[in-house]
Amino acid sequence: MFRRIVVCIASVMLILTTTFARGDVTLPAIIGDHMVLQVRHELPIWGRAEPGEEVTVTIAPVEIGDNLKPESATAVAAADGRWQVKLSARAKPGQVGVTISGKNSIVLKNVLVGDVWLCSGQSNMEWPVGASQNHQEEILGAKFPAIRVFKVERSTALTPQTNVEGHWIECSPETVAEFSGVGYFFGRELHQRLKHPIGLIQAAFGGANCEAWVGHAALKADEDFAKILARAEQANHDLNQANNPNRASVLFNGMIAPLLPYHIKGAIWYQGESNAPRAYQYRKLFPQMIQDWRRGWGQGDFPFLFVQLANYVTDKSKPEAAVEPDESAWAELREAQSMALSVPNTGMAVTIDIGDPQDINPRNKQEVGRRLALSALHLAYGQEIVASGPVFKSQKIVGNQVQLEFDHLGGGLLARGDQLKGFAIAGNDRKFVWATARIEGDKIIVSSDKVVEPVAVRYAWSDNPEASLFNQAGLPASPFRTDDWPGTTIQNK
Repeated sequence: MFRRIVVCIASVMLILTTTFARGDVTLPAIIGDHMVLQVRHELPIWGRAEPGEEVTVTIAPVEIGDNLKPESATAVAAADGRWQVKLSARAKPGQVGVTISGKNSIVLKNVLVGDVWLCSGQSNMEWPVGASQNHQEEILGAKFPAIRVFKVERSTALTPQTNVEGHWIECSPETVAEFSGVGYFFGRELHQRLKHPIGLIQAAFGGANCEAWVGHAALKADEDFAKILARAEQANHDLNQANNPNRASVLFNGMIAPLLPYHIKGAIWYQGESNAPRAYQYRKLFPQMIQDWRRGWGQGDFPFLFVQLANYVTDKSKPEAAVEPDESAWAELREAQSMALSVPNTGMAVTIDIGDPQDINPRNKQEVGRRLALSALHLAYGQEIVASGPVFKSQKIVGNQVQLEFDHLGGGLLARGDQLKGFAIAGNDRKFVWATARIEGDKIIVSSDKVVEPVAVRYAWSDNPEASLFNQAGLPASPFRTDDWPGTTIQNK
């Protein structure tokens, strides 16, 4: 009996020693089987090992006829155990083998080289394929082994973390249901058009505001965000707020920082609902987040594509109600999003025609993904396609009429429905009334018999606007206004 006990103890100790050997090389979750590595970019691979341990990473093509040779790089683990190597860029998509060797060896299986996109935001990005429009049909058709998805599990943290929970999986009917609908439909469109592997990393958290995704240093650098940091500091000392995702930087720390510096092609973003009451602040906050992420990745101005808020909530007023238009925090947030297009290498998908007034999470994620993909194909891949609806360019006042001109005509302006709706006009008294609008060539003429001397026009300036202005490519115009008068959120910080 004693001998059996000794043997059992020895066996357990052997297992523990083998499993948790101090010198074992380990990898973060984002680097693993089935992953997609970014094509035409140097490839950082990193992990942990015993301090001073040499770690060698080898990458080799597996396709017959691929003229790329195997390549190896070696690093020495630092005092804290961290190591990192950078391998040369792979010139074309394909399959590769990756081996990491130190005191132990790790062989990564089924690794592809292609394009990697980060999919982030709040609930509309998190909303899964399995709850999207026509989900049963979509799930059954999700047979795309060259699309790989990685879902970062929700996590908040007060300091930047080094790892996340998650793993890479092949896209299939058995695996796609819980992944982001917008992310999947975006990636599927790119994969079908480009014919090469696509990797999608979902890092989203429903209900989260923008500042939760911005690093602390970036927020601290601008005094306009002092109140954000003060609220976070107070919440961080409240045990009841331990899992609150709306504290400054906690989602950046827990869900973005651990991904750095895994190389990506670009990012898609669907967020803003939670920041609508502070829409004016979003004008600075959102661009600051984009720039903070770009600094963190160190890849320059990678493409950053985002979704403008969809139509939502039944309006207090409509043109046919013959009452004055209302102010709208959601309209101001959409304006702040439009202003972010001044940041280099950004694109926006307008969705005011495909929302649901009764549901903040509209189910048509297919069209959202498709419009983001159009923007990506144009901006990130250089394709000469129509990727945007009409965008307001200028106004000219002629008597009691206002002439509007637009960019991104996409073959010409188009009124969807029997006439243009959603246009409002005002004089110097700043009181808007509903206006009539008509298309004349590449211009729109706006007027009202209630405004003799107009100075400003607004279009789709409400929570739930009627989208009536499109281009011939079928893409809706972004809401706009020609004035810069203070709105309802200017004092909110």
